[in-house]
Amino acid sequence: MALHIHGVWILLFVIPGLVTPAAINHEDYPADEGDQTSSNDNLIFDDYRGKGCVDDSGFVYKLGERFFPGHSNCPCVCTEDGPICDQPECPKIHPKCTKVEHNGCCPECKEVKNFCEYHGKNYKILEEFKPSPCEWCRCEPSNEVHCVVADCAVPECVNPVYEPEQCCPVCKNG
Repeated sequence: MALHIHGVWILLFVIPGLVTPAAINHEDYPADEGDQTSSNDNLIFDDYRGKGCVDDSGFVYKLGERFFPGHSNCPCVCTEDGPICDQPECPKIHPKCTKVEHNGCCPECKEVKNFCEYHGKNYKILEEFKPSPCEWCRCEPSNEVHCVVADCAVPECVNPVYEPEQCCPVCKNG
């Protein structure tokens, strides 16, 4: 192989067999043979099976030690078979919950919705309102809006007129 650097040719020679896997001295990496897992590249990795547990960030825990594998997980105990984690029966989240935090073993409701939203506006529970002249609505305790639309009688004239802010047509000319 040759390289051309600033007008000078440099020849590089690679001597096969000079660097081989046998050139790695295993005494430089003290570990029990049972603690080694080798790949085809002869890289050495520690094996914690039966000796400890590893959390999400790579921290190693001793057998019998209690730890949290992640920020929102339940506590675990390190055993020879791996971590055994608590799986408590968590309380149900309130159906009106609008903000849930997952900082511990069980999710927690931090904010309960106590209003209704209708066409971009918020209304208090049990509040009644008229979005249009023909519509009457109420914010129910279930946080749902229930509306009733007026049922107008058929006018008894030929040319009924719709007045502003009135729901049903009226007869202007008798």
